[in-house]
Amino acid sequence: MKALVYTGPEGLEYRDFADPQPDSGEALIRVESVGICGSDMHAYLGHDDRRPAPLVLGHEAAGMVLSGAMSGQRVTVNPLVTCGACPACLSGRDNLCATRQIISMPPREGAFAGLLAMPERNLVALPDHVTTNQAALAEPIACGWHAVRLGRAVLGDGPHRALVLGGGAIGLGAALSLAAQGIRDVTVVEPHAARRTYLGLHCDQRVAHPETLDALDQFDIVVDGVGFEATRSQASAHVRPGGVIVHIGLGQAAGGLDIRRMTLQEITFIGTYTYTAQDFRDCAQAMFDGRLGALDWVEDRPLSDGATAFADIRAGRVTSPKILLHP
Repeated sequence: MKALVYTGPEGLEYRDFADPQPDSGEALIRVESVGICGSDMHAYLGHDDRRPAPLVLGHEAAGMVLSGAMSGQRVTVNPLVTCGACPACLSGRDNLCATRQIISMPPREGAFAGLLAMPERNLVALPDHVTTNQAALAEPIACGWHAVRLGRAVLGDGPHRALVLGGGAIGLGAALSLAAQGIRDVTVVEPHAARRTYLGLHCDQRVAHPETLDALDQFDIVVDGVGFEATRSQASAHVRPGGVIVHIGLGQAAGGLDIRRMTLQEITFIGTYTYTAQDFRDCAQAMFDGRLGALDWVEDRPLSDGATAFADIRAGRVTSPKILLHP
C-alpha cells in the first residue's frame, strides 16, 4: 500500500509501505478519509517523543471494512485500543486503561495510509446518509463531547455560558458538543482572522479575538482546546467563581493556571484525554442524528499531497478547521 510516512522533524514521505496484517478479532479497513490532528502536527515538528520516526501518523479515520464480521460496511474508527479487562475499562473509563494504545503511536501505525487494521469493537457502522468525510470528524468531536460531559456533570443543569479557546477542530467540536448537550450560549476565541471569519460564516459560531474579550466577562465553563500557557491564563481569568475549566489541548506541558484564584474561588479544573468508547458511540450517534450540524467544515486533499498540507498548516495558510486526506 501507499502511506504518508513521518521521517523526522518536518519530514514526510509518500511511499510504499507494508500492508497491515489484522490479528484475531481485527478487521482490515480501506481508509477513505483521514484528518490531520494537532497531535500529528506536534509529531511533525519533532515535539512528541511518543511518536518517533519513522512512523505512519493519523488517527481520525473512516472507510470501508474489507474483512471480518463487518465486511462491506462503511465505518468510523475509534482509534483508542484498550484491554477491556482492567478496573478502568470495567468501570467505563476505558480511556484511562493502563495499557491503552492509539494508532499513530508505536506499536500501532496510523491511518495516513491505504489500509488500517483495527479491532472490530472499535468500529461504528455508518448510516447511508453519512459520508466518510463527515464520519472522520467523529474522533476530534468526541474529544469535545467527552470534555463537555465531564464539565456538565460538575455544573449540573442550568442556563450556563461557555467559552471555548481555539477554533480548530477540537475547539469547534467542543462548541458543537456544548450546544448538543444543552449549553447554547457559546463564544469561541480564535486569534486567526481568516479562521474567525470562516467559523462565523460556515459554522454558525459566535467568535471573538482573544484581545477583545471583556476583562470582567466570566463564564460558567471554559474549554481550553489549545493547551498553551496563554490559553490556560485566559481560562483562569474568565471562569466564574465555582465554575469549571475543562482542559483538552496538549500544546504546552506547564504554565498559565492561576492556582491562587482557582483555590480562593473553588474553580474546578478537569484534564480530559480522548473519550470513552461510550462517548465515541454517543458522539457518532449525535452526528448521525444531525445534532452536530452539517459537518462540512473541511478541506479535501489527496494523501499524496500530505506533506504540502502539513506545511500549509504550519505556515498558517489553512482557514478551515480540518484538512482531510484521501488515500
